[in-house]
Amino acid sequence: MEQLELKDYLRETNLIHARLIALVILLVVLMLVILTRVWYLQIYQHQRFEVLSKDNRVRLLPVPPVRGQIYDRNGKVLAENIPVFTLQVLPSEVDDMDALLNELAKIIHISPGEISKFKSQTRARPDFESQTLKVSLTEEEVARFLVNRHRFDGADVQPRLQRHYPYGGELVHVLGYVGRINRAEADSIDQAAYKGTEYIGKLGIEAKYESDLLGKVGFKQVETNAHGRIVRTLDRSPPISGEDIHLNIDADLQVKAREYLGDRRGAVIAIEPSTGGVLAFVSTPTYDPNKFVNGIDHRSYNALRDDINRPLLNRALNGRYAPGSTIKGLVSLAGLENGWNKNTEVVCPGFYRLKGSTHRYRCWRRGGHGSTSMLESIMQSCDVFYYQMANSLGIDKLHDFLQKFGLGEQTGIDLIGEPSGLMPSREWKERVRGNPWYPGETLITGIGQGYMLATPLQLGVMTATLANRGKRIEPRLVSQLTHGSGDEQEQIAVPTGALLASVSAQAKNYDVIIDAMRAVVEHPRGTARRVGLDAEYTIAGKTGTAQVVSIAQGARYDESKLTEFQKDHALFVSFAPVEEPKIAVAVIVENGGSGSGVAAPVARKVMDYYLLGVDATEVEAAETETAASEPAANSDAVHEAG
Repeated sequence: MEQLELKDYLRETNLIHARLIALVILLVVLMLVILTRVWYLQIYQHQRFEVLSKDNRVRLLPVPPVRGQIYDRNGKVLAENIPVFTLQVLPSEVDDMDALLNELAKIIHISPGEISKFKSQTRARPDFESQTLKVSLTEEEVARFLVNRHRFDGADVQPRLQRHYPYGGELVHVLGYVGRINRAEADSIDQAAYKGTEYIGKLGIEAKYESDLLGKVGFKQVETNAHGRIVRTLDRSPPISGEDIHLNIDADLQVKAREYLGDRRGAVIAIEPSTGGVLAFVSTPTYDPNKFVNGIDHRSYNALRDDINRPLLNRALNGRYAPGSTIKGLVSLAGLENGWNKNTEVVCPGFYRLKGSTHRYRCWRRGGHGSTSMLESIMQSCDVFYYQMANSLGIDKLHDFLQKFGLGEQTGIDLIGEPSGLMPSREWKERVRGNPWYPGETLITGIGQGYMLATPLQLGVMTATLANRGKRIEPRLVSQLTHGSGDEQEQIAVPTGALLASVSAQAKNYDVIIDAMRAVVEHPRGTARRVGLDAEYTIAGKTGTAQVVSIAQGARYDESKLTEFQKDHALFVSFAPVEEPKIAVAVIVENGGSGSGVAAPVARKVMDYYLLGVDATEVEAAETETAASEPAANSDAVHEAG
């Protein structure tokens, strides 16, 4: 008979009760944990999480300052800030950057170069900082974006100010330009000072006076929505604008000087002798700095870099040339101060030979100048006279005296990267070349050739020093700074050029040299006599021709057999009026050939424009128009007059 199993109801009931109690205890514990966590988050950590919550919708954004503007001496704007629209992207708000860029490219033209720069920026900067994808959007592009704005989380169009140079390439070698901060600059600059700023001065005044032009960054506290876009501004600490800079440069004179040079490679320096203020600082050819502000494309930059005329070279500052005969007045002054007499004559047969040597050092006039006085040697630029004078002085005295006029030294102009030029000496040759100094090298130094090199700026300072009768003034581009704006503007004058040296020489000796330089442009046999014709003011000047290639002993200089870049450089230095100099000018035309025929007319036009307000270009155009409207002259009469 099968035995039935009896259930233990009491045991099962107790087991169920135990499980229920355990479950209740577990639920209570879990509830306590949850309540404890809620208490911890809502009460104990309330302040911390309130701040974090606020930071999710409130941001502290830098407000870049307005960069200071640059003006010329007459108040004309040379560098300004113009309003543009930019496309900004906040990487932290973008889930798929490539997809965003592809979609944006469908409604806004974005070049591969712009995308590359943007990606480079995003890698170099925190993702919570807004980055510029494209600058200078057109009105149509702005409109298309705003219509589709809801599709692009993290992207927005923002107004901003962009650097602009109204004169384009006319002043690029003075002003330089601003450009985007690169990685090397980002590592060296004060990050706090450049918060929200993407641009920095690269060259010229923009770079030299960067700290003055920059200003101080401000901040604003803004509330954003879930897409990272600004809803409203909660608080604001305004930035302090950069200082405006006023230059000694006369923009109109600068433009005209460049126009007078034309398409030729060269430089023009115009200085106010009494103050050292630089009136014109021209280097040709030029290039447009506006293309560099937001980054020039590789193709355009390579075209500039590889251009045989080298437009990127600042010839006025960095070009180094043999000064040629432009220094003969200084060599004569050195002679007068060391025993030579103004009436001493040297016989010029067309060449000069050192004692015991058969080598002939030729004069530019093959037949010679005959018996030549000091006045005539300067007026007609006789080389033999200066071979003999240099030989009698020696390189040591020649070096020391010419260096006092700034040759072989930096002028101290307020620009970055000025070279020193070269005033050779015994010590220099032994140190650099490892060879002794030879007497023949002294001869060619005496006519501004050989190792000797000077920049157009140094020649301008040399000429201004001669106009000041020995007082060498430091050239200055900046005349004053302007603090603040509106009624709170404060003009702060920059000290005029410091006195760098005072070349001690007898007043009568300066008279001799300056009178001879007047004869260069006034005397019928002066090398620049055409420049002085009908001048309404007195001019002192000196022509120069700097040899580019060597001519074999006994050979003739035949320009027709030379390439363009083998022809001589043309130079001319001058100042006016002689009685009270207001302007000193140095002109160099690369491969121009004749200093009197090419460089001197440029200087005369510059002085006419500055002193008289006469534009030679307009006068020549008017004369051409008048001549064209007159009846044809009788051919026999013309032939007779010629």
